[in-house]
Amino acid sequence: MNFHLFAYPTENDDRLTLQLKDMALAFSWPIGRIKESLSSLGGPFPSTPTSCSTASMKLILALVEEQNIPEAKISLASGVAAFLWLYTSILGFKPATVVVTSELPLGSGLGSSAALCVAFSAALLACSDFVNVDMKQQGWLIVGESELELLNKWAFEGEKLIHGKPSGIDNTVSTYGNMIKFRSGNLTCIKSSMPLKMLITNTKVGRNTKALVAGVSERTLRHPDAMNSVFNAVDSIGKELANVIQTPAPDDLSLNAKEEKLEELMEMNQGLLQCMGVSHASIETVLRTTLKYKLASKLTGAGGGGCVLTLLPTLLSGTIVDKVISELESCGFQCLIAGIGGNGAEICFGASS
Repeated sequence: MNFHLFAYPTENDDRLTLQLKDMALAFSWPIGRIKESLSSLGGPFPSTPTSCSTASMKLILALVEEQNIPEAKISLASGVAAFLWLYTSILGFKPATVVVTSELPLGSGLGSSAALCVAFSAALLACSDFVNVDMKQQGWLIVGESELELLNKWAFEGEKLIHGKPSGIDNTVSTYGNMIKFRSGNLTCIKSSMPLKMLITNTKVGRNTKALVAGVSERTLRHPDAMNSVFNAVDSIGKELANVIQTPAPDDLSLNAKEEKLEELMEMNQGLLQCMGVSHASIETVLRTTLKYKLASKLTGAGGGGCVLTLLPTLLSGTIVDKVISELESCGFQCLIAGIGGNGAEICFGASS
């Protein structure tokens, strides 16, 4: 699934405009107004990813508030603030129109905010004088390793404006692609030796991540021994899953055996997440529906709603997939199919269409 961002210098219009095309929303500021508010911050400094201070955040939020974002879309405010911080830090006070389109459902536990910050950072760094890219080359360009590291650091700064204290795993996955193993604060890129395809079901049920995390903490205080056993089991499942997907599968029989192991690990992981108290009636509906077709599913993200992942085995017929999707959509859910372990950030210069 993709998150696309198009940036156009606008010499004849002295404004900075952000268009969220899928939502039919646009935010625009005169460059003079931005410069008046933020010139004290210095910059641009594209080579030095910098955290936004509390004082700077207040100035940026004042600019965001001027846009009178509709109450129903107020959750977008932090993303708009992240855009302003990244844009002025990397490009300074140049006029431009930035257009965002996305295949990712927002606020559903799929890391859309991180993908947004990676897209912002990639496009803005490509337009800066600091990163050398061939703007005449056609097609999507894979970003170099050193540029990816810089891009990821900037994206993480944007994520911090949106989420406060993110782990860094979402922006790292969006930047580098493939899969990431996250343990004790350490991120390790891993590559799958087998094709992995997932059905992603968006329950469209909003959730409060902070409240869900607090609930797990409270349950841990009440049942420390039991919950520590749950956490240790989750850790063991993560290690085993990483080993399974990295072990070569020389033939279809081996691949089928590996997929069966993944299904069991997903089912065990979902059971442990239920023990933590982060499931939801909508998630249970998805689980029951997919189980009827002998498919393994688990929640993703913080739980409490959001999205559910269902493994689609290689030999599963398209007819079964269509039936599952039809039944889930009849419940009001949104279904997407995605390959796991795709490319990370890429840049393309050309027409926006």
